[in-house]
Amino acid sequence: MPPNERAEKQAAAQQAVDILHEIATILNCHLDRRTLSICISMIENGVNPEALANVIKELRKHGQEAQLEAAAAASSRRR
Repeated sequence: MPPNERAEKQAAAQQAVDILHEIATILNCHLDRRTLSICISMIENGVNPEALANVIKELRKHGQEAQLEAAAAASSRRR
């Protein structure tokens, strides 16, 4: 692939990520550009978008639960 064509593809991909990041920000998805890029790559490689969204929701839920448990444990140690 010629360098000029590669640069154009890279610029187009960056623009797509920027646009999707703006949409994600408006929708309060809390996805940074890097995470969004990973999700896009996974979808381009055949991962089901709906399944990916469900996994992200589950991971967030477990992350929040872990934070609450850690905060409760820290609070009980202070007493």
